[in-house]
Amino acid sequence: MTVDFETVADPFRRELLAHCYRMLGSLHDAEDLVQETYLRAWKAYDRFEGRSSVRTWLYRIATNACLTALDGKSKRPLPFGLGTQGATENDPLTQDHEVPWLEPFPTDPAAIVTERESTRLAFVAALQHLPPRQRAVLVLRDVLKLTAAETADELEMTVAAVNSALQRAHAQLKDLTEDEVVEPADAKQLLDRWVKAFEAKDIPAIIGMFAEDVVWEMPPFPQFYRGPAMVAWHLANQCPSVPHGSRMVATEANGQPAFGLYLRAEDGVFRPFNLQVLEVGDRITRVSSFFDLSLFPRFGLPSTA
Repeated sequence: MTVDFETVADPFRRELLAHCYRMLGSLHDAEDLVQETYLRAWKAYDRFEGRSSVRTWLYRIATNACLTALDGKSKRPLPFGLGTQGATENDPLTQDHEVPWLEPFPTDPAAIVTERESTRLAFVAALQHLPPRQRAVLVLRDVLKLTAAETADELEMTVAAVNSALQRAHAQLKDLTEDEVVEPADAKQLLDRWVKAFEAKDIPAIIGMFAEDVVWEMPPFPQFYRGPAMVAWHLANQCPSVPHGSRMVATEANGQPAFGLYLRAEDGVFRPFNLQVLEVGDRITRVSSFFDLSLFPRFGLPSTA
């Protein structure tokens, strides 16, 4: 080879990370699988014959590494996807660290539209309900826009099997597509109001921004709250923030607006509490709050605010 491996392979690292994340539902696991993909590819580069593009070759390695990693593993849900009823005032709030919860993904603001749309939480959460090979077929065909023949070659399947798997995947997801959510033109005004209301713990103002079917979920807590009234009850009775005792720092996750929430400690310093990811239409339709504080640096969030 006249061109070194790093030169030809490195430009695809970011998109491969997004691909592995869609497949695995975990930022941490996706980072590990990208590293494994590049190690496998580097070891095999002297045997690469150029019958496909380097990008296609890397995707083949990454997809098969993901399928191997998924073998025998449980799906990664969000609380709302567990199929349970929303919590009520009588349900205790408990954490479940045995569930491998879906993780958020840090979106590069300069990322292409396809990545921003196809890493949205609702879409990635829906993917986790598919068997791994169906998941791979749907991602390769619908997100990466590979042909049925190219997908069959990537996965060592027949074209007929690829088409059948895609049809079953669409049926199970009820034709959910990655561009389902469209943010309104005035989303910034809504988000500015959100920050102001949340930092003041102005619960009437907060719930005034919600859709009627809003969902509030908080992995690793399996309980979730549905509807403005139940979210208001949760904020009033279970959320430890006090008026003007929190700060919000804006970021972006899964192509959606997100905020690092910091609570004021006894020493007066505002320290990380959770990462909120918002789904915004004309109103806020879903808030997913992640309590894994190791996510903060991955989203460019400071250690204090």
